[in-house]
Amino acid sequence: MEKFTTVEAIAAPMPLVNIDTDMIIPKNFLKTIKRTGLGANLFDEMRFDDDKNEIPDFVLNKPAYRKAEILVAGDNFGCGSSREHAPWALRDFGIRCIISTSFADIFFNNSFKNGILPIVLPEEDVQALMDDAGNGENARLTIDLENQEITRPDGSKIAFDVDPFRKQCLMEGLDDIGLSLQKKSSIESFEEKHAKAMPWV
Repeated sequence: MEKFTTVEAIAAPMPLVNIDTDMIIPKNFLKTIKRTGLGANLFDEMRFDDDKNEIPDFVLNKPAYRKAEILVAGDNFGCGSSREHAPWALRDFGIRCIISTSFADIFFNNSFKNGILPIVLPEEDVQALMDDAGNGENARLTIDLENQEITRPDGSKIAFDVDPFRKQCLMEGLDDIGLSLQKKSSIESFEEKHAKAMPWV
């Protein structure tokens, strides 16, 4: 998993509330078990019409936001079913951070495990960042995970909270598999002892 330390990137405004996982990645794209390739279908029903032509008014289709790595979203982002394909699609598209007033619990947890930093802020701070994001290519935010600060385009800063363990995992690029591999020597030692004690297993 890619390490998350500091991200300076364009932020896209998505003020809709209750953006659910089916909106993020519709159910007909859930056949794969690969984490790659789903970015092409991120927000598919909002990005494309029935003939698969881009809908110009959708924010991520606008030239200023095509390379956005940060989303500033409405309340209750990631609600709905618990599909892990949702953070897979966001990360594959290039999204590194999502800022909202609240997230659905399962999506919130899955985001950390897939290299995405979800930041919860008070409504007034989210609205200020939403206003910043509305400035197109000038809507660059800096997310400093180590110092837990967001730097706005005008240079002012907004502090945010993050669980220390999840922060460490993101900064070191550790998903669940990476965490397990940190114990590789202990696992191998146990397996060796177990094989000697129970060779018939």
